[in-house]
Amino acid sequence: MLTCNDTTIRWLGHDAFLIQAKGKNIYIDPYQITGEGLPKADIVITTHEHFDHCNPDAINRVASEATVLVGPQICMGTLSGSEIPAKKAVEELNPGEEITVEPITISAIPAYNIHRFRAPGQLFHPKESGHIGPILNIDGTTIYHAGDTDKIPEMDNLKPTIALLPVSGTYVMDVPEAVEAAMAVDAEITIPMHVGRGIGELSFANEFKATLANKKVVVLPMEDGGAV
Repeated sequence: MLTCNDTTIRWLGHDAFLIQAKGKNIYIDPYQITGEGLPKADIVITTHEHFDHCNPDAINRVASEATVLVGPQICMGTLSGSEIPAKKAVEELNPGEEITVEPITISAIPAYNIHRFRAPGQLFHPKESGHIGPILNIDGTTIYHAGDTDKIPEMDNLKPTIALLPVSGTYVMDVPEAVEAAMAVDAEITIPMHVGRGIGELSFANEFKATLANKKVVVLPMEDGGAV
């Protein structure tokens, strides 16, 4: 757990986080959680449509009739559909857009691959799919969740308070590229992700921290309570 400026961040493994601020419980990309011991969500943000990021089962475990679901256009069919019955509203958020779910402002930059392919000419996460890297603004404390991405120009000089960056390779940045991205983003605090829950070695997070000795890197413990 990390607490910064009255905002608490808990890592639930892989790309999943619980952010608690202003009396709100905000989940990003919940995946493989039971919901036991976890608070009900005020906001759930999904970065893209892949099952380990936009997961109806995981969302249902924390959602209630007061939950607002947020995601890009490519997720709208899932978020608005009958697979997730408990929700107050669904808000579309695409790259370059900004919405407010009181009292949290959420904007987004793109998240995409440049040089990681599932097959020749087929990127795992194409830019044209409209995947997002959401940025939460909580009374001036900004939290950037990069989503599934390579190091991209849109990251340069973001300067958030906290950056959550993938480090596992294959589908996303590996450690050397994540180090390059961290330097470009230039956050006050950087947290590695996209490891755990069977996706990426936990050792990659420590390797990332050791390589970035001149930056503040926090490797959060993966919380087992509430995880399947």
